[in-house]
Amino acid sequence: MPADRQDFVDNRTDRPDAAALPRVRDVLDAEVLLRGDPQVLVGGDALDAPVRWVHVSDSDQVAQLLDGGELLLTTAAGWPGADAALRSLVDSLADAGIAGIVMELGARFPVAPPALVAACRARGLALIALEQVVKFVAVTEAVHRRIIAGQLEALQERQSLHELFTGLTLRGAPADTVVRETARVLGAPVVLETLGREVVTADMRDATASAVLTDWPARSRTGDGLLAVPVEARGVRWGTLVALPGPAHPAGRTTVLELAATALALARLADGPEAWAQLPARELVNAVVSGRHTGEDDVAARLQAAGLPLRGRVLSVLIAEGADAAATGALIAAISTGVDVANGAIASTAGRDLDVRALGAVHGGDGVVLVSASASLAAALLRRASEASGVGLAVGPDVATVAELLASVRPTRLLAARLRAGEVRRVGDRPLTRLVTELGDDHRLQEHSERMLAPLIRFDEQHDGDLVRVLRAVVSHPGNRTAAASASHLSRSVFYQRIALIADLLGADLDDGETLSALHLALLASAR
Repeated sequence: MPADRQDFVDNRTDRPDAAALPRVRDVLDAEVLLRGDPQVLVGGDALDAPVRWVHVSDSDQVAQLLDGGELLLTTAAGWPGADAALRSLVDSLADAGIAGIVMELGARFPVAPPALVAACRARGLALIALEQVVKFVAVTEAVHRRIIAGQLEALQERQSLHELFTGLTLRGAPADTVVRETARVLGAPVVLETLGREVVTADMRDATASAVLTDWPARSRTGDGLLAVPVEARGVRWGTLVALPGPAHPAGRTTVLELAATALALARLADGPEAWAQLPARELVNAVVSGRHTGEDDVAARLQAAGLPLRGRVLSVLIAEGADAAATGALIAAISTGVDVANGAIASTAGRDLDVRALGAVHGGDGVVLVSASASLAAALLRRASEASGVGLAVGPDVATVAELLASVRPTRLLAARLRAGEVRRVGDRPLTRLVTELGDDHRLQEHSERMLAPLIRFDEQHDGDLVRVLRAVVSHPGNRTAAASASHLSRSVFYQRIALIADLLGADLDDGETLSALHLALLASAR
């Protein structure tokens, strides 16, 4: 199938109101037909044919008068009795595109001829026999009333859809909001993909990401069970909006998708390509860091759909505290290309040779980058990336599975909060940070933290002080008070005054290694 998939045309119907039309099975529920004791002789999928109109005729030449979609009501008074002639008649009706046949049994055919039943079954044409006499005019009125009511509902639904998507466009709603609303209207998962079949954004509705996005490129390429419309404007196509199977919609599922695709195209023209480029990263980072996912299979599907391969790869997370969108973008560029974007210098040959895929976004005021590489990132490349972003860079451990990647996020965030600009540290080099993460929310660890730090916290709250911040600098630079004072942004004299006050409040010797270790552990466990 070509890359600019056009299979959405196959899902279109010649009649835009078809979605609002009753099916043959719906018509059989009409009270007036039930009086005739209807017997379904050929049903199954044939009963799902839409009924556009009702036509009454006993002529064997009626096919010439039909335009498709009609439900034929007949006593078959003018029909032939020979098997071959009946088969020919059914073929002509099926070729005319009728929805089905309702035949009133009587003098001409006391029972439905077996040849007629077999021919209808062979052509997938619904055949219903009425055991009792009914007024065909009453059937026609009832069905036509239902058709017109459905068409009115479809018009009202289309008006509501126009108002919904026009409102989203006028408000400048981003692509993820449009996709979310589309999924809500359709009651089914909806995916916006690029021409390369990478997922820009998706709303899973009641499904999981793993059920929807696993092997998405292959699923999208085959198109099985999918309804798709292009997202394009001014002769340029940017992607495809795809809906998974779901309930019928009065206005037509294709109509819903087309209106949503128009809103997406207008937003793309207004916001530029950057808006689409940032969405996958922002949604994925939010899922990974905030835990808004249903498990590692969910995250794995999202990662691969976003273009980050997993099999045989080295995975890691990088976090730069305080990095804004520009700094995060610079970090991603440096990691992905091995180029220091600040001065255009090549970071390292190893960086260029690595197959590195990276995406990231700002989350909670920190730049978070997810990396999939063919090998571990070199120290030189990480150093250049830190310099490019202008902030400290915490590097999670190299892992091979999504479960390990998720587990590495917390210790990396803890480490990132304690780094200076331009400083690069790996979680693997910080055993105490790793220990605190592994202990998690153990109440004993929290009690230790509160007990050790309570005097400093109370003092800071009462005097708008900075003792906890100064203590962090002390434990981060053990044995080097000059570096600790610099990290505290205090003069040496003020810094030493703070140290003396901390020691008095804690009743502790800050030159004692065990005491410093205990305080360091307390600070790592503290959320302050």
